[in-house]
Amino acid sequence: MATNDDKTGPLSELLGDANLAAALDSDHFKQFLDHIPVAIAVAELKPRECVIYANLEFERLSGQPVVELQGQPWSDLKAIATAKGDDRSLSDAITMGEDRIGRFRLGPAGVEGGITFEAWSNVIEDEVGAPLFRIVALAAVNSRSRADNEALETRVKERDVLLRELQHRVKNNLQMITSLIRMEGYNTSDDEAGESFDRLAGRVDALALLYRSLSEEKFGQSVDLGIYLSQIASAVMQAHAVEGIRLDLKVDSWPVSINVAMPTGLVVNEVLTNALKHAFVGRAGGTITLHSLVDSEGCQVSISDDGIGLPPGTSWPTSGRLGSLIVQSLRQNAGAAVEVISSPDRGLRVMIRFARAGAAPEVVES
Repeated sequence: MATNDDKTGPLSELLGDANLAAALDSDHFKQFLDHIPVAIAVAELKPRECVIYANLEFERLSGQPVVELQGQPWSDLKAIATAKGDDRSLSDAITMGEDRIGRFRLGPAGVEGGITFEAWSNVIEDEVGAPLFRIVALAAVNSRSRADNEALETRVKERDVLLRELQHRVKNNLQMITSLIRMEGYNTSDDEAGESFDRLAGRVDALALLYRSLSEEKFGQSVDLGIYLSQIASAVMQAHAVEGIRLDLKVDSWPVSINVAMPTGLVVNEVLTNALKHAFVGRAGGTITLHSLVDSEGCQVSISDDGIGLPPGTSWPTSGRLGSLIVQSLRQNAGAAVEVISSPDRGLRVMIRFARAGAAPEVVES
């Protein structure tokens, strides 16, 4: 029997074609479906619901020849499928209108053994929303032996060790690249080029800090945003220390996805660097504030200074520059709301607001 190592996504992504009947007439398409490790069956809904196609895996899993199912309703499925705490038969459950039907065991009720599988059902509609086809997928979940499972577990552990090592090497390489970029900036006689090198070094350093977070003992799919932003603030202050300028830092612990942490860190690095370089020109000092505070709805990151503000007629981020692309990435990856306020002699404030759902780490099922 074929096995299935992958999770089945929404069936509309697999066979999301309103011209499905024509596609099923293609020998190439049928050959493709016959070689995937998921049992697939398709029913036409009009004029009455009846099965028009089933692949070889569906035949193997159900134990019923495809020719017996074609042109018949789902109730003609002879296989007995039972689910713990659910007295529906598989044929009845298929037509209930749920995308994920549930987990069933193929075989007579009360009898040990059998095949356990996950079942999905999805309806394909035409352009005006009229239902045309129902697609059913069955994926076996207990087809591996204990030895197979142990071997898979070993491979997963080995992969995690290699991934940790890779993250560690990338972090070290990024730190070396940062040092080389800063050295090149110090040696150039062009002030504008030197500042560009310095900004690039800060961005690479922010990524190095992210990789350090990923390669620590609690390696996973999330990054603590509060800790990460604190590390960036410390690195920026160390690289651009200016006498008389203090940092007001206040952060809450909050796990977010890597895709959220990365652009947020780059934005914070950009704004803090700008403040240290330009916000207090002609002044004896001032305060830079970085707050990342969490409430019941999400998190607000606020970076501000009490400096001279942006020059008249300018804005941040500048359209077409890297800072603008980073802010755009932040909005797209987390649905973040970004607001920038600048007043002459009252400083600049950048506020980033995340909703909890948009910034939550991805759940990776084992």
